[in-house]
Amino acid sequence: MAKSLARFKQLPADEQSLIESFIDHLWMENGLSDNTLSAYRNDLAGFSSWLVARQQQLIDAQTQHIQQYLSHNFQLQQKRRSVARLLSSLRRFYRYLLRENTIKEDPTQLVESPKPERSLPSSLNEEQVDALLDAPNVHDDLGLRDRAMLELLYATGLRVSELINLELSQVSLDPGVLRVVGKGDKERLVPIGEVALDWLSDYLQSARSHLLKAKATTNALFVTKRGRAMTRQAFWYMVKRYALIAGIATELLSPHILRHAFATHLLNHGADLRVVQMLLGHSDISTTQIYTHVADQRLRSLYHQHHPRA
Repeated sequence: MAKSLARFKQLPADEQSLIESFIDHLWMENGLSDNTLSAYRNDLAGFSSWLVARQQQLIDAQTQHIQQYLSHNFQLQQKRRSVARLLSSLRRFYRYLLRENTIKEDPTQLVESPKPERSLPSSLNEEQVDALLDAPNVHDDLGLRDRAMLELLYATGLRVSELINLELSQVSLDPGVLRVVGKGDKERLVPIGEVALDWLSDYLQSARSHLLKAKATTNALFVTKRGRAMTRQAFWYMVKRYALIAGIATELLSPHILRHAFATHLLNHGADLRVVQMLLGHSDISTTQIYTHVADQRLRSLYHQHHPRA
């Protein structure tokens, strides 16, 4: 904060005055916090300093100056989100100058905002998945239920909400298929792998009825000791508990961790992207493509780890 204030005070007096008039406007019109106002002042001071070094001023800035400055920030390895916020500050400043008739054209009007970075989903490797699936005590009714849920999730790539909302009528054990109701009430058929099908059959033959104890009737596939469907929160707590048992760092976890692993591992083993899209229930293949980046990262890592000339 002190460094940015010092940079501001090094600006020519007319540049300081122009920025402060804008800051006063923000405070009067929007009542922004001191921290937010300081962020605007810092963004404008940085741009002004860059312009002054090129014998330019804020009121004389052209579109190419804005673009060059954003490129300069990218070269400094600023994140896209930070550069987008910087552009937002400049847009607001120049729109203010336009309304005040200080300038005749807004130099930011034709500048496109940087596309936001798409964070890659965290995923587990196959050994970690095996450890997680092996964590429940399957000699216990709850443990058998949990194992069946984890196996089914990894075998099908369901969303957690889709898993906990499954009903008995949606399961066909003979062909080994689930009828899943996803986002927008869209239905899709998802095959169940043999291993998951075996665990699901074991759960249905014994543990489910033991948990219900004939005290309640419910169509929910996976039930609690109270005879109710499991909640999303309870399932997430369950995953974290088994992850600790399996020695998996909690920062790797997310509610959809097995869904991410399902997609990534399929692609690692050569599955077609369109097939993965259908299995996941994505309406747009661009949503599925993010998993190709995860798979590519894994391949690059293996290459650099094992190739003698990497």
